[in-house]
Amino acid sequence: MDISVVIPLYNEDESLPELFAWIERVMKENNFTYEVIFVNDGSTDRSWEVIEELRKKSDCVKGIKFRRNYGKSPALFCGFEQAQGDVVITMDADLQDSPDEIPELYRMIKEEGYDLVSGYKQKRYDPLSKTIPTKLFNATARKISGIKNLHDFNCGLKAYRKAVVKNIEVYGEMHRYIPYLAKNAGFNKIGEKVVQHQARKYGTTKFGLNRFVNGYLDLITLWFLGSFGKKPMHVFGFLGTIMFIIGFLAAIIIGADKLYALACGIQQRLVTDSPYFYISLTMMIIGTQFFLFGFIGDLISRSSENRNEYQIEKTI
Repeated sequence: MDISVVIPLYNEDESLPELFAWIERVMKENNFTYEVIFVNDGSTDRSWEVIEELRKKSDCVKGIKFRRNYGKSPALFCGFEQAQGDVVITMDADLQDSPDEIPELYRMIKEEGYDLVSGYKQKRYDPLSKTIPTKLFNATARKISGIKNLHDFNCGLKAYRKAVVKNIEVYGEMHRYIPYLAKNAGFNKIGEKVVQHQARKYGTTKFGLNRFVNGYLDLITLWFLGSFGKKPMHVFGFLGTIMFIIGFLAAIIIGADKLYALACGIQQRLVTDSPYFYISLTMMIIGTQFFLFGFIGDLISRSSENRNEYQIEKTI
């Protein structure tokens, strides 16, 4: 099979028939063999009924229905598990991503040898409340990930070599950082294509400021996991060592002060009167705790077996 199109969706029943007809036309014009996997992320409208109706009309339609809303990352994870195409395309269901971009994305993967090609919506039709946070977010993501050539990490329109989606784990809200996940997995040929961005035709945007905040928190998490996820002792052990050394030096200063007082016949003051006592005590305790964090982190590092288990009600 040439192409798998994975489409996560939440309450997009109005746009689905038009979106599938558009994808179907593009695929037939280019003689692609394909499948379209709709992942219904707990929609409360008629989205699943529409998917079932599309399935009756075309064997190329597949569907996954979550019992409740989990988020875009779980939807992509389950869609990637089912994908069989040599090239996997992801796009949003709101008609803001153009299926006409699919042939060129496919060519870049197959002929130019890219592992992943991310869309770049150079001209956007989103409100400023979305575009400004997006620019700040992307600048930070470029800096931390080291992927300098991507302008839009969070663009829903992307193309992947099949091996990429089968070797990365998208969980939580990590869909924003799939290029970073791919890079950490060893897929380094990551490209970008300027794509058309269309104004939303149906429904309302699902974007909220909480996603902007969560995006930064997820980026910090991913940076830590990518740098120290397999070796948490390296960071916690280092911090623990620094803390312990500071505490130990403070203890030496206390001891030296007592010896000096004895040698000079000076009336000795209580140890607890010295600020160095509290520095020593606090730093040595914190240093010991950081060491313990490192050991525990090494033991449980990325060992959750149930992180990507979701309640799927139906598949077609």
